[in-house]
Amino acid sequence: MANVRDYRTRIRSVKSTQQITRAMKLVSAARLRRSQDRILAARPYARKMLEVLSSLAARARPERHPLLSRRPEEKVLVVVIAADRGLCGSFNTNILNRARAFLDEQMGRVAGEKARVDVIGRKARDWFRRRAYPVRRTVVDIFKNVTLEEARGIAGDLIDLFARGEFDAVYLVYNEFKSVIQQRVVVEPLLPIPRAAFGPGAFGAGRGPGGAIPGGTEPEDYIYEPDQETLFAALLPKHVMIQVHRVLLESAAAEHGARMTAMESATRNAGEMIDSLTLQMNKIRQASITKEILEVVSGAE
Repeated sequence: MANVRDYRTRIRSVKSTQQITRAMKLVSAARLRRSQDRILAARPYARKMLEVLSSLAARARPERHPLLSRRPEEKVLVVVIAADRGLCGSFNTNILNRARAFLDEQMGRVAGEKARVDVIGRKARDWFRRRAYPVRRTVVDIFKNVTLEEARGIAGDLIDLFARGEFDAVYLVYNEFKSVIQQRVVVEPLLPIPRAAFGPGAFGAGRGPGGAIPGGTEPEDYIYEPDQETLFAALLPKHVMIQVHRVLLESAAAEHGARMTAMESATRNAGEMIDSLTLQMNKIRQASITKEILEVVSGAE
């Protein structure tokens, strides 16, 4: 049976763990704030990019661009984005389970279909090492500081593969940041660029006879230099790069939010365990004191 000394040792150990989890919570809270600020700062540029592309799509012939060409999905590339570290609750588990279900669905949907995987993050790398899924590329240690250069490198590689016809579609699997306590696993098509990405009216969708947009809201006329097709070809790769950058920022913010929530829960649980151990220790000490008093009284009698 445990004595008072054993309980004191256990309480000191739990208090040390509680200090670590409390510190990790504070660090994650600070990093989450910075990640949220970066997401908010990136949104105006992404929004303006979509406005310009939507305006161009109403005049140019986007079906000629290779990033918009749709082919039968016989070769699919799935980019799985997880974290580099653990201690963030079910963050990585949810992503990897969703990625496994999506890959199994893709591999079994069409006979002979080939699906390959790009993994981003150490946890995804370690998970796929123990499975038979074909991994094409691995990227780690980019969430310490998500930069536009990292996103440009990843997006450029994916664009090159898709334009050469090595893959017919590229999908992203990641955790979307909703709030500090809520993250949502998303499977999102990246290539070919979804035509709905540029909003209603893009690529002729929703246009009436003669190309007019219902409601009489014709797009404003602009003078483009160079021509619309050249601009469209230059902006579409930038759009893909911005989407990759946004997804990396979303995943980083979601990771910090999940870790902050997990560490807060761990700190609270450690406090409850300390209270329980202290109560048990006091009961044992009280029983020991009562026993000694009884022995003294019995000896005196």
